[in-house]
Amino acid sequence: MTANPDAIDAVTPEELKRRIDDDEDVFLLDVRARSTYESWHIDGVDAVNYPYFELLDGIPADLRADLPDDRRITVLCAKGGSSETVAESLADAGYDVDHLDDGMRGWARLYEARELDTETDATVIQYRRPSSGCLAYLVVDDGEAAVIDPLRAFTGRYAADAGERGATLTYAIDTHVHADHVSGIRQLGAETGATPVLPAPAAARGVDYDADYETVADGDTLSVGDATIDVMHTPGHTTGMTAYRVGDVLFTGDGLFVESVARPDLEDPEAAADAARTLHESLQDVLALPDDTVVAPAHFSDAATPNDDGTYTAALGDLKERMAALSMDIEEFVEFVVADMPPRPANYEEVIATNLGQQAPDDEAAFELELGPNNCAATADAITE
Repeated sequence: MTANPDAIDAVTPEELKRRIDDDEDVFLLDVRARSTYESWHIDGVDAVNYPYFELLDGIPADLRADLPDDRRITVLCAKGGSSETVAESLADAGYDVDHLDDGMRGWARLYEARELDTETDATVIQYRRPSSGCLAYLVVDDGEAAVIDPLRAFTGRYAADAGERGATLTYAIDTHVHADHVSGIRQLGAETGATPVLPAPAAARGVDYDADYETVADGDTLSVGDATIDVMHTPGHTTGMTAYRVGDVLFTGDGLFVESVARPDLEDPEAAADAARTLHESLQDVLALPDDTVVAPAHFSDAATPNDDGTYTAALGDLKERMAALSMDIEEFVEFVVADMPPRPANYEEVIATNLGQQAPDDEAAFELELGPNNCAATADAITE
């Protein structure tokens, strides 16, 4: 145990993520409330949760028993202030310690990008938000670009990345009305001139935008440079759920993930079973595509296994072999999907209302609405192996 009470380092979210990815010896002390920790925390590392208000009088004996004395401890909280105070107490007690700068809010601002290895001539970049498992995509070809399922919190990133590749954003596309994060299609339209695009059935849910937008329906196409984006209506998760295909890449939104299938209850909880039947029918259309189709979903969960390069995609043929839900008959599928759905995303009703244009939170309020896990899959893990 090494005391260093005079210098409490603040580790950035990027540095903590690098340590985790590199399998370094990371140990976390999360001092948020237990209920908050249980619903949303950093997975994949050794961690202890001990609420800050129980640490005001020092480090209790039962916590000391859980803390390592031969490893660095990273303390984290919601915004970074409480974690620094606790880290100081730990340092005074002789522990090797740092704290997460800006806490889980900082973790939620972490956004990573990686180009996908595909057969399509267009460049496809996958964006990953580790805090919530949100995935978005940038498609670039011949001086033009489209972003699929953009997050409002990161609109500047998409425009900058397109510009670095000599392209102008022409479309900002949503696969459906999201329930877990605030969409960035309208803000991108306002900031870049890109055309916001919604599936027509999604717009029919009551979209009330203060800006122009276009709708697309099953069988339509959009052009980005020389690349064609084919529109494929795949309802089930929502009535408007739509996949987009560019070459061998199928952007499945929340219809099909690399570890599970969509939950069917976020648009109308009372109609979940009927929506599950619709989802089963939609998945049959997806399964009819070539086995080498690259499934590129809008989310990943902790149950998902990343590719070697950190991306989350899978060959459709591989998913057919590994995901039991894809070989179920319709009644078995419905029972499986509705049997054990996770908690709904935090603030999902307000997020939906915002994405329909019925509410208008400012940037900070919108960011607060989407903090937490996504929980858009029907179950944490539908892979059989």
